[in-house]
Amino acid sequence: MKLIAAMSGGVDSAVAAARAVDAGHEVIGVHLALSSNPQKYRSGARGCCTIEDSHDARRAADVIGIPFYIWDMAQEFHEGVVENFLAEYAGGRTPNPCLRCNEKIKFAAVLDRAKNLGFDGVITGHYAQMQETELGRMMFRAVDPGKDQSYVLAVLNTDQLAGAHFPLGDTVKDDVRIEAKKRGLYVANKPDSHDICFVPSGDNAGWLRDRLGSETGSIVDESGNKLGEHNGAYTYTIGQRRGLGLTVPASGGEPRYVLKIEPKTNTVVVGNHEALAVNAIVGDRAIWCGPVPESDTKYRGFAQVRAHGSPLACTYSHDGIEISVSLDEPLFGLAAGQGLVIYDGDRVVGSATVSRTE
Repeated sequence: MKLIAAMSGGVDSAVAAARAVDAGHEVIGVHLALSSNPQKYRSGARGCCTIEDSHDARRAADVIGIPFYIWDMAQEFHEGVVENFLAEYAGGRTPNPCLRCNEKIKFAAVLDRAKNLGFDGVITGHYAQMQETELGRMMFRAVDPGKDQSYVLAVLNTDQLAGAHFPLGDTVKDDVRIEAKKRGLYVANKPDSHDICFVPSGDNAGWLRDRLGSETGSIVDESGNKLGEHNGAYTYTIGQRRGLGLTVPASGGEPRYVLKIEPKTNTVVVGNHEALAVNAIVGDRAIWCGPVPESDTKYRGFAQVRAHGSPLACTYSHDGIEISVSLDEPLFGLAAGQGLVIYDGDRVVGSATVSRTE
């Protein structure tokens, strides 16, 4: 097959590209330029789309022996990821930009461009497995549970998954680094990227204030009693405990957590930990990674709401528009805007964006 290898400049994407070459595929390496001014993004090992990363990706492609190009995806990234991030926070929700980047950029814009150029699919260094089953090609968790990235890939539909290739899904991370060193790849010991790449300082709250403004509002308890003030409700997230800066002591000395964000009134509501309990979740924008379950039929499965969270046993169903989940045991601190992923064992069933909880 003719495949595009999306090379971030890290060890995982480099080894994934090398394995594809070993498998006999015709591979071209591509680094995605996600900003017209890369200095606005995180630098060094903390980012995944900097000038340093593009140089690392080029060196890896040279070692592997494949052609290498840089594709300008700045406009697509800004519109599909950065603007969505701002809009979600402005609306009182907590988005996951990695999900949107995978959906809108790495497996929509890139895959579309690759197919228009005559390629069969895209290779990435994500940790997940694609397997052929009786019901078609489906995605499963990676062998390495600590690196499994099926959660952030669950936004891919069946057409996108048909062109997605994850050569590292059957390998643990330590072995990938060992393999990279044996291959002579400069990035063998490069630290993993983390945090939000388009927030250079790592200060999400400050970055949001610079773009959405700083408007003083009230922090209140569930009865509406004012406990303190803030400089922008959108800088808080459900379940947050630290950094509240409250002037009124908590009754009984119990810690207080963010329970609700009300952007229209610029109000943050806080309360005790028990008030964060969630027993039911409703998600919209459903995306199915395989056969669509029958509507209005209840299924048993597992729900995951954080990239590195534990799967929770549940009963789920959908009505064609929304996915409804009833948890066997409550979870705490779930915010609207987060990703909801449904699993059948290790198989990814589909995903949705949390719209409300009970």
